[in-house]
Amino acid sequence: MKIVNVVLSGGVGSRLWPLSRKSKPKQYLPIFDGQSLFEKTVSRNASVCDQVMVVGGVDNYQFSRQILNDKKEGFLELVEATPRNTAAAIAFAAFSLPSDSVMLVTPSDHLIGDQANYEGALAEAVRLAEQGFLVTFGLKPTRADTGFGYIEHEGNEVLSFREKPNERTAQGFLEKGNFLWNSGMFCFSAGTYLQELQLHEPEVFEKSRKALDAASKGFLPLDLSREIPSISVDYAVMEKSDKIKVVPSSFSWSDMGSYEALFDYFPENSKERHGKNLVLGAGSKHVEFLGVEDVILVETPDAILVLNRAQAQDVKKIYEKLEKENPGLVN
Repeated sequence: MKIVNVVLSGGVGSRLWPLSRKSKPKQYLPIFDGQSLFEKTVSRNASVCDQVMVVGGVDNYQFSRQILNDKKEGFLELVEATPRNTAAAIAFAAFSLPSDSVMLVTPSDHLIGDQANYEGALAEAVRLAEQGFLVTFGLKPTRADTGFGYIEHEGNEVLSFREKPNERTAQGFLEKGNFLWNSGMFCFSAGTYLQELQLHEPEVFEKSRKALDAASKGFLPLDLSREIPSISVDYAVMEKSDKIKVVPSSFSWSDMGSYEALFDYFPENSKERHGKNLVLGAGSKHVEFLGVEDVILVETPDAILVLNRAQAQDVKKIYEKLEKENPGLVN
């Protein structure tokens, strides 16, 4: 039985435009102590997992391939022709592995600390996965955050999944004390996942298998991929199955999903922080702020973004607007 780290690397990081582009999304930006989030993901799971499998996108798979070749890591690779969300991405991996393989499914763009604590949570998840459960990791919340989904739990038992709440509801979750942030990380055997996917989303199951069967050297075909319903693993399986367990976890974690997360990442004495403001990508240019706080300035060769820290989640709206009106700026 192998433990395989299935790294999902197909996201574009639209909330981190203009740093993150389709051709080089946030997980490959070497701005985290000189490393990328992808590199950090592979490294922290190496002590637990026997093998790495990357499920990435056709626009940027060469970055993950180069990083793993440089690290001299043996790896498996599947390249999606078009994004079909996480249920299908995980299905591609599961169909490619022996049914008793334990899959540790991790996004490639998370930042995680407390390695010993993290490995303890992984060991508990692997044990539950070997017993035939679909395991998710829930992070003990440190604030009433509206940017995450929540898991209501009692020990390892999942009582309910909750969508991203408003501020009042999030505060209620925090006060109640038995709600966890939904981390988007999972652990289960390939066979168990496919069994539950076939039961709850048979169309995703069948069309994902059909597309994978027609793959050439790990590259999935565009025509058959487009036929696969685009649905997340949470909606497809995790919220429907009766085989769900959660591992309550307290290791430090961030999904690095916004400029607010980056603001919190860089310490006040770093070159990126200017008091209560943040500057990214300005290169050799000197930047000063006067009379403003909580401002983030981002510069690339072809774009400048200035935003208030409180509006960090809305950068996605700019990305979506440019995708329609000026797609060259998001590619």
